[in-house]
Amino acid sequence: MKAVLSKTAGGPEELTVEEMPDPQPGLGELLVEIKACGVNYPDTLIIEDRYQFKPERPFSPGGEVAGVVSAVGKGVSQFRPGDRVIGWCNWGGMAEKIALDARKCILMPDTMPFDEGSAFILTFGTSYYALKERGQLKPGETLLVLGAAGGVGLAAVELGKAMGARVVAAASSREKVELAKEHGADDGIVYPRTLSDKADVRALATLFKESCGGSGADVVYDAVGGEYAEAALRSMAWEGRLLVVGFPAGIPQVPLNLVLLKSCQIVGVFWAAWVDREREAFEASTRELLEFYTKGAIRPFISERFPLDRAPEAISWLAARKAMGKIVVAVN
Repeated sequence: MKAVLSKTAGGPEELTVEEMPDPQPGLGELLVEIKACGVNYPDTLIIEDRYQFKPERPFSPGGEVAGVVSAVGKGVSQFRPGDRVIGWCNWGGMAEKIALDARKCILMPDTMPFDEGSAFILTFGTSYYALKERGQLKPGETLLVLGAAGGVGLAAVELGKAMGARVVAAASSREKVELAKEHGADDGIVYPRTLSDKADVRALATLFKESCGGSGADVVYDAVGGEYAEAALRSMAWEGRLLVVGFPAGIPQVPLNLVLLKSCQIVGVFWAAWVDREREAFEASTRELLEFYTKGAIRPFISERFPLDRAPEAISWLAARKAMGKIVVAVN
């Protein structure tokens, strides 16, 4: 099979595309013929050894796939060859085939294309877990989404509307804000690409708060980090919840006195660990997400598609923060 390989730590330019032996399904595993692989921010980190998981090299990046089961290993009864599935993994997805733990696969609806399947579970799964389980978002509350045009951000916008919230989208360009509004956001804010000093942070906090209706955001979905997290925290409503999702702008250092003064919460969001620890809750959440999809309330927005031979370019595109919605690598 053909696979994208990381053989040494570095950026996308260090990746190669080579022939590898086909994997074989072990106990409790499926052999999946990959049709599409979603590109996500962790892909930019794992190839540089900056992610919390550091696989033995050589390995393929790509943590989210859609494809067809071609064989099942011993102990697997819930899947059979020919099933269309969505799977998630920390790495290994940018290849023509993968052996996947059956517990990390779900059946894909017949009406869902493979490219949308590969762009679904990590983004919408993370965002739904964040908003429902961690943020306890309620109908009528105001949700502020940072990085609202990215994969998880756009998913949060759509889910926030589906859950009955007023959604304010924040992104780094007017084009990105308009995309979020096309996907349901009620209002939008263009924030600067850099915040030079505390005056910039306070000015952005004022803009956030005004856009959220004066009293501030009840829930902040922070997929950006850096100094933007402090600005969002300063704009928080009383007893608000700031959801920590990602750090493309850097790991923030926030003044905790603001948490006390607003009686608010800073809440971590680690979807993959929750899936392992709370299997029944995850399965219920997945059923609800697929119902949202079937009803047309949510749908992955794919802005760019790259063939497998150009997968390194796809990762570069995401690392440069050019992506709007999802980027997908088409495999077969």
